[in-house]
Amino acid sequence: MLALVLEGRNRIEAAQAAGMDRQTLRDWVHRYNAQGLQGLTNRPKRGALKRKLTAAQEAEVADWVRAGPTWQVHKVVRWRCCDLRDEIARRFDVTMHERTVGKLLVRLNFSRVSVRPHHPEQDLDAQEAQKNFADLVAAVIPEHARPKPIELLWQDEARVGQHGSLTYVWAERGSRPRAPHDQRYTSAYLFGAVCPARGVGAALVLPGVNTAAMNLHLAEVSAQVTPGAHAVITLDGAGWHRPGGALIVPDNISLLALPPYSPELNPVENIWQYLRQNYLANRIFDTYDAILDACCDAWNALVALPDTIRSIVT
Repeated sequence: MLALVLEGRNRIEAAQAAGMDRQTLRDWVHRYNAQGLQGLTNRPKRGALKRKLTAAQEAEVADWVRAGPTWQVHKVVRWRCCDLRDEIARRFDVTMHERTVGKLLVRLNFSRVSVRPHHPEQDLDAQEAQKNFADLVAAVIPEHARPKPIELLWQDEARVGQHGSLTYVWAERGSRPRAPHDQRYTSAYLFGAVCPARGVGAALVLPGVNTAAMNLHLAEVSAQVTPGAHAVITLDGAGWHRPGGALIVPDNISLLALPPYSPELNPVENIWQYLRQNYLANRIFDTYDAILDACCDAWNALVALPDTIRSIVT
């Protein structure tokens, strides 16, 4: 390749003949002119750059990120790379670039994720007790069902309507693409329950949430339970979920209530997020029937993928 250059061929022709780009050829020519053949030998790679923070300092940064900033002290509501950069400089007297801070966070196994709402009246002791899930399940199984196989399900409702949601899309950097977002309020409610062990689900789309609607859904779930088995459905403490009164619980079903204000303990919340992001967001529904059709199509697409149900819920 250099012989072609020495023979008087221009760099474009020489690079094409050698199957390389012109910039690489230019670099080689400069190295040859400066050092001769020795300049074309492989240069030793530089070792990894010395880390600016010690292991103990990196662990402290990880603790900051887990705890989050304090408004009274840091004057921010979430950590950005620039905020952590400034805090590192203040606490450790170490200067780092924002990009270096971002790489540090990735190396510490952090990523940007959406947060879950936290209700101030959450009962942390009740949430802790949820870790003894097997004991809680055993406590709600009636005597006649104890010899039977037990199926565990989780249940919830989601509103789907014209005033829908938006979701992330791929787009060019620096752009903010538009998506349809209706301002009308016609809606329906998707009652859903899933069994991660079997990878199945049962759902109804109904016009409202009340005890009568819940009775219909429990009847549908009851029909989907394996014959001869007993199902324990974990669900939140909504008024239409409470046994007694007008709520009719089939004989092959028991209900297990979650602690108050703890939606993060119900994995069906992840099912709703999956359906919205993949089937229901960024759409316009002209009629109530269109909402029903969209909900049915989305749920049927989900139950056709049992492995996806297991992946989302477990």
